[in-house]
Amino acid sequence: MTGSPGPRLTVDVVNPGMRLRLKGRLDARSAPAARSGLHAAVDGGQGELVIEMNQLEIWDGAGLGVLVGTARRVRQGERQLVLTGVRARELRLLRVARVTWSSSVRAAALAG
Repeated sequence: MTGSPGPRLTVDVVNPGMRLRLKGRLDARSAPAARSGLHAAVDGGQGELVIEMNQLEIWDGAGLGVLVGTARRVRQGERQLVLTGVRARELRLLRVARVTWSSSVRAAALAG
C-alpha cells in the first residue's frame, strides 16, 4: 500500500475527566484508541465533558460511531457533553447521527 495514511489521531488531556482535545483523523484505524481515551474521560469526571474538535477530521462511520457512543455514555453517566470548534462537515454528520440532540455543540469560527 502506498501513500500517506494522513494525520494520526491524538487525544490530548487538557483537564482530566473534564476537557480533551482531539487532533487528526478519526476513522476505523484510530477508533479503538479514541474510544478508550474518551470513555476514560467520561468515567473519570463529573459535570461537563468538553471535547475540542477544531483540529479533528471525521473520515468514516467508525469515527462517527465513537462520538455517538461517547455521547451515549455521557448521558448514561448523567453528564453533559460539549463539543467545541466543530467544523461544518462534522456538524452535519453529528446532526444526522443525532448527537446534537443531547449535546451542546459550538461550531468553529469561520475564517474571514
